[in-house]
Amino acid sequence: MLTYLAGLCSSTLSVIFIIFIIGALGFMLGGINVKGISLGTAGVLIVALAYGILIHYFPEFSIEEKKITLWSNSIKSSFGLVSNIGTALFVTAVGLIAGPKFFRTFNRKSIAYLLLGVIIIAIGGITAAIFVKFDSTLSPEMAAGLLTGGLTSTPGFSAAKEVPNVNQDAISAGYGIAYLYGVLGVVLFVQLVPKILKIDMAKERESFVAANSVVIPEPKANLTQLEEFGFFPFFLAVAFGCIIGAIEIPKVNFSLGNSGGTLVAGLIIGHFGRIGKLDCRISKQTLNFMRELGLVLFLIGAGVPGGVNFVSNVKFSYFIYGAVMTTVPMVVGYIIARYVFKLSIFNNLGSITGGMTSTPALGSLIATAGTDEVSSAYAATYPLALVSVVLTAKIIVMIL
Repeated sequence: MLTYLAGLCSSTLSVIFIIFIIGALGFMLGGINVKGISLGTAGVLIVALAYGILIHYFPEFSIEEKKITLWSNSIKSSFGLVSNIGTALFVTAVGLIAGPKFFRTFNRKSIAYLLLGVIIIAIGGITAAIFVKFDSTLSPEMAAGLLTGGLTSTPGFSAAKEVPNVNQDAISAGYGIAYLYGVLGVVLFVQLVPKILKIDMAKERESFVAANSVVIPEPKANLTQLEEFGFFPFFLAVAFGCIIGAIEIPKVNFSLGNSGGTLVAGLIIGHFGRIGKLDCRISKQTLNFMRELGLVLFLIGAGVPGGVNFVSNVKFSYFIYGAVMTTVPMVVGYIIARYVFKLSIFNNLGSITGGMTSTPALGSLIATAGTDEVSSAYAATYPLALVSVVLTAKIIVMIL
């Protein structure tokens, strides 16, 4: 048995085994319900982080004189690939789900989503700047890392590291410290707020779906469906999104990246539903499957390295700073959305997940709300929030 285990862990199958066992254990943990609150898919992240913490202390061991390596640069790159694939699947599915209604329901009220994306990130940036001014030990690089980790924004993190002559290690350390709370804080927030406010979820869902109903015209021409599951349009959307995400604005070195690009591509293909006479409509079952699979892969791929980095770089005061950079923008954004823009609870929380650029939180909100219509608010808020966090991270590093 031990010999077989050694063979399993020393082969390429080891990463596959780790991914799926983390997923299985994560769903077990996420299924535990305490007074109506559960981690859901975020349970996968907890297990992934726990595994990352474990392998930080035990990166290798031996079985019957055979050395087993659990963490190395090549294994780390494998989890990075898993995270990127997961993000592409999840965000593309969200775009395709929201696409048919997104542009058809875009109106003056939608401006609220765009403004929230900027406001939430701006508040986070101001909070980071205040901490830098009042704590002489907190460098701008560390603050930028804490902000992007607290907002779980990989594009913002990458943008901060691209600034010439910066301490990239400090940025990476800050990102790792704040990432854990950045994910769990928003996930729990979207579950707790409806319970604290004692929202009648069934009644709210009924009125929300009715308010967001829109007639989607059927194509007049006879379309050709290449295969029954919708893989062709889905894969095409991912590829198209990667091209969009790679387009860089000169001088500011800004691009949407794969996450922003695939969201835009999903919205476009979801809206038109066809390319010439090729049918690009995808069944809801396929999109839901891709969305959930993508979310799980993202959480595992990002969670394991996140656990390793958290232990390597954790400092209590910096952890608190990161938690504040997550909580303050989220709470203030919610208050503004409710009392200034008068958004319904589902649109409010959907815009918060988009403004916080939180992929896991949207997954949790969909489960809490019982409808994926909340994806529209996320999709409307996310792009401008993404642009804002990239620019804010660079400004913090360059100016403070």
